[in-house]
Amino acid sequence: MPDAVPALPLPATPTPAPTPTPAPTRRRLLALTAGLASGLALTACGSGGPAKAGGASAQDGRVVRHARGESTVPARAGRVVVLDTDALDSAVTLGITPVGATTVAAGAPLSAYLPAERLAGVKTVGTIGSPDLEAVAALRPDVILGNQVRDDKRYDELSKIAPTVLSKTTGPAWKENVRLHAEALGRRSEAAAAEQAYRAKLAELVTALGGKEKAAALKVEMARFLAGAPTRLYLNDTFIGSVLTDLGVGRPANQDKPGFSIEISPEQVDQAAADVIFYSVYGDVTKSDQPKIVSGTLWQSLDAVRDGKVHQVDDNLWMLGIGYTGAGLILDQIHHHLVG
Repeated sequence: MPDAVPALPLPATPTPAPTPTPAPTRRRLLALTAGLASGLALTACGSGGPAKAGGASAQDGRVVRHARGESTVPARAGRVVVLDTDALDSAVTLGITPVGATTVAAGAPLSAYLPAERLAGVKTVGTIGSPDLEAVAALRPDVILGNQVRDDKRYDELSKIAPTVLSKTTGPAWKENVRLHAEALGRRSEAAAAEQAYRAKLAELVTALGGKEKAAALKVEMARFLAGAPTRLYLNDTFIGSVLTDLGVGRPANQDKPGFSIEISPEQVDQAAADVIFYSVYGDVTKSDQPKIVSGTLWQSLDAVRDGKVHQVDDNLWMLGIGYTGAGLILDQIHHHLVG
């Protein structure tokens, strides 16, 4: 199973989907991008100078290497469109309010864990994996951020709109991806500061847990109940797995290994044994195994359940908060639940 999120997440509370916007015809899209590329200039928000839609100016362009090759970007991008939740976290963390972003589902809000004032004015440009190219082009971005898992097949079309930078995937490579995003946006110093703050928060939490040895002795698990699918126990090659690894807490033996997740049935709940269990719910809880599992004797017999060390957390943050802002908030919640 790939290390990226294998299925698009649903909003925690179902939201009625708006009437779909008709997909743009190729003729309309090409006409729009051609009009933008013909010299229609704009002043990039926060970039300190004009930039041409569809590419950087010759005098301040920089070449960025990424999963699909090389792209020439402005020295300091300002009008950014992001096509996944990790790129959204990166932009906000690095001090940018994107002009456009995809959402996890039609009608769903942008990542609720991010400060609302930092998302004011962001235009929706379709859903993750299905961006509306005409809507993207209409925003005249100077950089587009995405990843190969979602956007590889439309890379050429996106690149006609603006320099497009793709990471290989999301998930465990998130810190590397933030560095790539920072390079594309001209904000390497901001990324370095974010990483330093994250490392400081890790060290603070380890100290609060009693030091490295005590932290390592504590077996911590992340479980996820999914609507219409088996329950997952997350392994190390995931975003949350990487955060727990960075923290230095222990992992149950069956989960302390490479890979994405272990899927369990209600009859296999003994595989969820841990000192501490964090869990979230994806989609409609009544369509998941959560009601059956938590009311069953196998769940009730787990040490973490008997000791009161089971904590429900926000799925949209713990699964989709892929970046330094999301990771920092997760560490804050771990501190709250384990230390107080």
